[in-house]
Parts: sequence; structure tokens; C-alpha cells
Amino acid sequence: MSETIFRNARLVLADTVIHGDLCVRDGVIAAIDTASPGAGEDMQGDWLVPGLIELHTDHLECHYAPRPGVRWNPLAAVQAHDAQIAASGITTVFDALRVGMDEDSRVTSADMRLLADAIEFAQTSDRLRADHFIHLRCEVSSPDALEGFHLFDDDERVRLASLMDHTPGQRQFVSLDAYKIYYQGKTGMSDAEFEAFSAMRMAQAGKYSDANRAAISSQCHERGIVLASHDDATQAHVDEAVGQGIAVAEFPTTLDAARASHKAGMKVLMGAPNVVRGGSHSGNVAARKLAEAGLLDVLSSDYVPFSLLQSAFMLAETVEGISVNAAINMVTKTPAEAVGLEDRGMIAVGRRADLVRVRTDGDVPLIRSVWREGRRVS
Repeated sequence: MSETIFRNARLVLADTVIHGDLCVRDGVIAAIDTASPGAGEDMQGDWLVPGLIELHTDHLECHYAPRPGVRWNPLAAVQAHDAQIAASGITTVFDALRVGMDEDSRVTSADMRLLADAIEFAQTSDRLRADHFIHLRCEVSSPDALEGFHLFDDDERVRLASLMDHTPGQRQFVSLDAYKIYYQGKTGMSDAEFEAFSAMRMAQAGKYSDANRAAISSQCHERGIVLASHDDATQAHVDEAVGQGIAVAEFPTTLDAARASHKAGMKVLMGAPNVVRGGSHSGNVAARKLAEAGLLDVLSSDYVPFSLLQSAFMLAETVEGISVNAAINMVTKTPAEAVGLEDRGMIAVGRRADLVRVRTDGDVPLIRSVWREGRRVS
């Protein structure tokens, strides 16, 4: 039997913050006390929060394809990604892998399968600091979306799938002007090339989106995979999500869509970089505005792992009515509940000892230590 006692910490529980001690036994939280005698590791008054739970990060791709035409060793890429994830306080991560490619993709479906295999090997051979699952980002307007999805038919790490549609003129890019600025800036297309590109994208959506959305959602329900919508902008989008049994509303682009999703019982997820930056990089609704309206349930680091913890403390500092424990719940308890992980996400007796020691003596919190199941991993 192994036992560790953490003393003199600000313990962030689900419904309050207490100053006290925490006992971990065999990787599980065994006791919480406001003061107990004996030896232990002095936390020096630092925050002790549950290990963060990340549901949607595109960060792994950056390690695997760091430059155009460059492919890194997939196992090395997974380990590099995992190291940064853990150092950011994330102890459970859903790595977002693409299903359905477009013309400007730097990766292929085969690349995604290679990364999934590397995740599995690294996890089972105890090479990883965090606990890794897979989130399939399904671009339903793509001709090869189903083909890519079927590469994961027997993969038990797939626990979450989002139904995305980046067709011009809707969802993330309701404004065609914003879509033009984004893609011409990204690809250097001329106006004529962009017009042809947009027409092709809209034709593909008309042919594939509805059929792929229906097929993938049906198969996810059969396999017990949690479904998320993506970039919903209108009541019609939310109604469609409700009809498909969506549990998580990822990155709604308007206040109306967020309100409708929340009312329908979906967990509303927004980007932590949106909070840190003070707004959306693509001109959509600000996450902080949803927080102020009581419509924000879950935060995701998206493309900056450290933003997850930073955004939680920022919300607690800047939004009236959001306490530290309520903000930390958005990156721990609520995402765990959204995907059915009942063994983690809270500092509570019987839960996994996934813990993060944090010091806040300035605008940017400092992560001092990270434990997963009671074992120091960062």
C-alpha cells in the first residue's frame, strides 16, 4: 500500500474551497481533512485542483506535421504532445483526430490511423504522463468522411466524435467575407481561385453533409460514443443537434445558439484561448460573454494546452458570480460528466488522485506539480 499526504493546501472541491490536507492511498483520494497531525508534503498554501480534462485539442497534429511536407515519427510526436499536455495540468486528454479531409489538409486519413496506433502503443507501454482517449473530428461535408471514420471501427479509445461542417456561408463562417479572408490568407488563392474553391465546397456539402451526418451519428450511438455538434450558429442547427442526440455543443458561434443548446440540455463548450484573448479569433461570440450569461459549461484548450488552466483562473478573477471552484469545474468535473468518466474530475474521497498544484502570484498561474493516479508525472 502506498500513501501520500499533501498538507497546507487550498483544496478546490466541487462546491467550495477549503484550506487543509489530502491523503492519497494507492492512487485514489482516501481522505480530506481541514487539519490533521503528522508528516506530509507541504503545499505552502498553493492551490490543489483536480487534474484537468481536455475534450478537444488539435495540438497533436502540430507535433506530427510541424512543417509542410514534414512527417515526424508518430510515437515521438505523441510523446512530445503528451509532455506539454501534462505540464499544462491536463491529466486526461481527448486527442482530436480528423475524419474527412479537404484540399488544404496537410495530413491524410492514414496519418490519423498511424497517430491512433501510436497513442495506443504509448499508453499500453506506460510511456505517457496523461490518460489519452480519442476524439474524432468528423468533417461531414467531405467525400471521404465515412471512409476515414471506418478506420476507427474497432478502436475502443474513441469516446467522443464531433460533427463538423466548414462549408462557406454557415456555422463558423456565416460571413462569406470572413471565410474569404481566412482561406485566401491561409492559401494565397486569387479571387477567381477562391470563387471556384467555394463553389466546389458548397457542392460537396450538398452531396455529402446530410448523409454523412446521419450515418456517423447513428454509428456513434450504436457504439456508445458521445456526440458533439460544432460551430452551431442558428436555432435550426441546434434543432438538428437535438434530433441527433448531441450531448456537447462545441464552440457555438452565436449567443442565440449557445442559449438554445443550453436550454436543450447540452453542455456548451468554448475555447479557452477565446477567454484568454478576450474574444474569438474568427469574430464569433466571446466565451466570456457566454460565461457572464450563465451559458458556459466546459472549456477546451483547443490549440494552446496551457490556456485551459489559465482561462479558468481568469474567469474566476474577471466574471462576477463565477467562483474559483465553479471555474475549475468547467475544466474538470463537467467535462468528465459530459463523456461519462465517473472516476475522476473532482477532489473527493474515492476519486482518482489526478491532481495539480498551482501557485497564483501574478496574471499567469504557475503549475508546480502534476500527479496522475497519485504518481508524479510533471
